Formats: sequence, C-alpha cells, structure tokens
Amino acid sequence: MEEEKGAVAQSLIDVVNEIASVSDYRTTVKKLCSNLARRLKLLVPMFEEIKESNDPISEDTLGTLVSLKEALCSAKDLLKFCSGGSKIYLVMEREQVTSKLLEVSVQLEQSLSKIPYEDLDISDEVKEQVELVLSQFRRAKGRVDASDDELYQDIQSLCNKSSDVDDNQPALLHRVAKKLQLMEIPDLAQESVALHETVALSGGGNAEEMAMVLKLIKDFVQLETDNSEDQKVGVNNSSSNGQTSTAAIPVIPDDFRCPISLEMMRDPVIVSTGQTYERTCIEKWLEAGHSTCPKTQQALTSTTLTPNYVLRSLIAQWCEANDIEPPKPPSSFRPSKVSSLSSPAEANKIEDLMWRLAYGNPEDQRSAAGEIRLLAKRNADNRVAIAEAGAIPLLVGLLATPDSRIQEHSVTALLNLSICENNKGAIVSAGAIPGIVQVLKKGSMEARENAAATLFSLSVIDENKVTIGALGAIPPLVVLLNEGTQRGMKDAATALFNLCIYQGNKGKAIRAGVIPTLTRLLTEPGSGMVDEALAILAILSSHPEGKAIIGSLDAVPSLVEFIRTGSPRNRENAAAVLVHLSSGDPQHLVEAQKLGLMGPLIDLAGNGTDRGKRKAAQLLERISRLAEQQKETAAQEQTKEEAEPTDSASTREAADT
Repeated sequence: MEEEKGAVAQSLIDVVNEIASVSDYRTTVKKLCSNLARRLKLLVPMFEEIKESNDPISEDTLGTLVSLKEALCSAKDLLKFCSGGSKIYLVMEREQVTSKLLEVSVQLEQSLSKIPYEDLDISDEVKEQVELVLSQFRRAKGRVDASDDELYQDIQSLCNKSSDVDDNQPALLHRVAKKLQLMEIPDLAQESVALHETVALSGGGNAEEMAMVLKLIKDFVQLETDNSEDQKVGVNNSSSNGQTSTAAIPVIPDDFRCPISLEMMRDPVIVSTGQTYERTCIEKWLEAGHSTCPKTQQALTSTTLTPNYVLRSLIAQWCEANDIEPPKPPSSFRPSKVSSLSSPAEANKIEDLMWRLAYGNPEDQRSAAGEIRLLAKRNADNRVAIAEAGAIPLLVGLLATPDSRIQEHSVTALLNLSICENNKGAIVSAGAIPGIVQVLKKGSMEARENAAATLFSLSVIDENKVTIGALGAIPPLVVLLNEGTQRGMKDAATALFNLCIYQGNKGKAIRAGVIPTLTRLLTEPGSGMVDEALAILAILSSHPEGKAIIGSLDAVPSLVEFIRTGSPRNRENAAAVLVHLSSGDPQHLVEAQKLGLMGPLIDLAGNGTDRGKRKAAQLLERISRLAEQQKETAAQEQTKEEAEPTDSASTREAADT
C-alpha cells in the first residue's frame, strides 16, 4: 500500500506538471483555462507531502486519490485542446467548450471534496491552500469577456454576410484575423489542419460555416500579402534613377522561406512548436543532435514532422500566379530502414513482412498483410515504423488483387496507417485512391466498410477532398450508405459528410442519388442514422440542385418534427435545411407553419445552440416578411373588388346615355 501511495502521488504530480506546461490558450477560453490551470498547480504541495509521508493510508483514501487523478487527466486533455485546437471552432462553439470546462471543474471539485484530509499527513498550511482551491471551484462561473463577445459577434457577422461584399468587410476581416492571430500564412496553414481535425473529432457541427470563415480570412490575408509585395516592387522600380524595370522579379514572401536555409520550401513540415521548416533542413538539424526549435529555441516535445499541405498549396499557387516553376514535391516513396522507434525484434519482423508482401506467394501476402493490419492498429510507433519500411506502396499494389482477404487486409492496414498524420500524404501520393475506390465498389462488405473509413481519414486534408471526389469515390459511398450494414452506413455517411464540405463534391453526391437515401433514413424506424443524415442534408441543401430535390421529397413534415423534438444538433441542422428550402420557395414556410412550426421555432431561438438560434432567427424573420406580403396582397385584392361594382355602374350609365 505504501508503494501504491507513492506511485499515485507521483502520478498526480506528473499530471499537474503536464498541465503547467500547457500555455497560449485560445482567446475565447483563455480566462477560464488560465484560472483552472492556476488552481490545479496549487495542489502540488499536497501531493508532495502525501508522497513524502511515512503514514499509511486506507484503501478508500487511495481510491479517492485515483478518482482525483482521473479528473485531472480529463482537465489536462481539455486544456490541451483549448491550447492547440482550432481557433475558429473555439469561438463558434464557445458555449459547448465553456460547458465542458465547467463540467471538468465540477468533477474536480467533487473529487477533492471526497478526500478525507484528516486521514492524510499534510500540514495545516497545505490544508488551507486546498480549501482555498475548493472554494474557488465552487464559485467558478463561466463568464465571457467583453472582447471575446465582440469577436464572436464579428464572426457571426461574417457568416451572415458571407454572400455579400460591402465596404465594411475588409475592416471586419482585419479585426477578426488580428484577434485570432491569423495574420500570417503559416498560422493560417496550422489553423486549417487544426480545424479539420477538430471538426472530424467533434462530428461535424457547423463545419461548412467554419470552413467558409477560414477561407474568407485566408483570401483576405493573401490579398494583403500580394498588395504589400506589389508596393515593394513598385518602390524598387521607381527608385532606380527614375528608370522603370520592365521585368521586375517578384519577391518571395518570407513565410514561404525556410527559417534555416532562407530558400523557398518544397516540402514544408510542422514541428511540435508549430513552426514550419523545409523537411531536409529540419531533419539535418535533428540528426545533428539538436532537441530545440531553431527559430524559437523552445524544447521539442516530439520529433514528429507533420506535412504542411496548406502552405505547400499556397506556395504552388503563388508560383503559378508569378510564372515561376513551382518547387517539385518529394518523391512519394523511398525505401528506408525500419524506424529506430521499433525494438530489434520488431524491426526484423517488419522487414520480414515487407519481403513477404513484395515477393511472397498469395498465401504469404495474405498473412503478411493481416499481420501489418494488426501491428498498425496497435500503436503510433508501429505506424511510423511500418510506413518508413516501405509498406504503403506495397499495400496499395495489393488492393488490385483478386484475393478478397488480401484486399480486405490491405485496405484495413492502410486505414490504420492513415491515423498517423504523416502517412496520409504518403498514402495519397502512392496512388491509393483508385484502388480504395475499387475495393469500395467490389470488395467484401468488411473491406467496403474499411475502404469508406479510409477515405474519411484521408479526406481530413483539404486537397485530398478534391482528389477523392474527382476519382469517383462518391457514387460507391452512396451505394454503401443505401445497402450497407449499420457500421458500413456510418462509415459511408462520415466520409460523405467530410467530402461534401468541399463545394465541388456536393453536385457529385446529389447526382449520385444521395438525397432520397438520406430522407428515407430520417423516417426509417430504428435506422440509427438520423444525426448523420440531417448533417449531410444541411450541407447539400445549400446547393441549388439539392434544395430542389429535398423540396420535392416532402421533407418539411420531418424537418418540423426534428425542430420540435430532436437533439440540439438535429434541431439546428433541421432548421438549416428549412432556411435553404424557404429561400427558394416560400410555400415550404407556409406548409411548416400549418404543421405547428412557430412554437418549436421560438423555443429554438431562445434555447438552442448558437447556430440553431441564428437559423431560427432567420426563419422567424422570413415568416414575418411573408405575413406582411400576404397582408399587402389581401389589401390590394380587397381594393380591387371594391372598385369593380363602381366600374360596372359607370359602364351601365354610359350605355343608357
């Protein structure tokens, strides 16, 4: 028991130290997170005294400390999310995030209250300090700073004006970008990756609006950068003894240069501090034994290098706009030794599996692919080691095999490998998409399910959404959504949701017949697919073809029912669909009113999620406008009817004359 007490106390100290190392919380939750972290750091003296005490503690007391550790781990994970998560997401979903922070505070307060301090050998000063922390937790309230509220309102204005261009929008975008600290291209690149990862983990929400806000900011910052460079070139041209250069060489933006080599990056990667470098340069830095970030001198918590796909795309666009040959991307696959993360035994095993994949007979390939599938599922180190050993191109080649089990093992191994961010680009670069699509069409049901899940994992990256949609993945995903098992339908739906965030894929999904399937799932008893179906319909209803088809399928009664009785997320998505439908045909609103929309809509406007309130307000405004138009029409008709008898009498008098 004594050893257990010391181990638990040390683990509590370690968790709080991890929390103390987290910093730079996002704007909207900075105050709550900082207060929470500050309170938890005050608990360290108690844990140290428990660790150093020679007095035994009871099993029940030990249990309360273990319970406290669980609460601390929950707080640590949430604080890390609030430090590294998407800035836009944390603003737009502030109520949800604030609620989670308060829930964690309540959990910590309850865990601390259950500890029998009289049974612990701790000093009076430490007891007083713990009592102070407890009283602070009990008084904790979720308050939003005025500046944070202003930022939230600014982003809502961007959402509401997304289709309009007015004179105030540049100033609004500048204010939002500055407050979110998204004024530099590398920061925008990191935000793009963070946003897609956060949306994927949270199950969607108003992903389309978040992506739209990021695009508006990105376009604004890019325009500002271009204007700035144009001014520099103009100054240089006009200052050369009055002579104007006829072929000004464009200045490469600093954000496109590697901080080490100062040359334009061809394979930009992000290190753990968030800085971006050319891959070969930072690899040489790390190989030389350095463990700090060259630019910031901060200690690197990991040597993992994450491809900065967004920055690479921005560099390519800039090169094309300036008639410069873009830097060639690295080759998709170069054989290499097994990662040093693996033990010698594991390294030998992986090398043997590579040989069997490449040169074995079908039975060897089947068993090797199956073992790689399991190894890749086990842990992150294995995923890195297997990819570095050259498995990805070999697995991609096996997707075309007629052996259904080899196919199934190979696509599932690629799914497990794709969990590692670095592997996503390697899988797409190795030409995996056509093979995955073929498995999605013709494979066994389990292989088709895992193919759909793989496409979802790969589509987290923006440029992959375009590639996956262009290579024909959407129609077979719709087929799987229509005829798959429960798991297959879920995998297909999550992949379709992610792909349809890209505007160019919406039409493909609509033409593949997804909308009738989605509306059927809304009303099918026990389908278990309502959340997914409504989320996808909310995205597709913004497309003209999608709006027309949804309107023709008599979906309004179901939408009204979801606004009345659905979950908070389903209510907001149903309202979003109705907003788009009513913009094309006001009769949908008339029908919805007859079905009793007004009461649930007023409730949603007052008690829904932020997005739900906004959609409800839009619908209420349209209903009000429609009522005014109907009154005006009725008044005009009444005036016309009253004038008709007079006109008839005048006609008769004229005839008598």
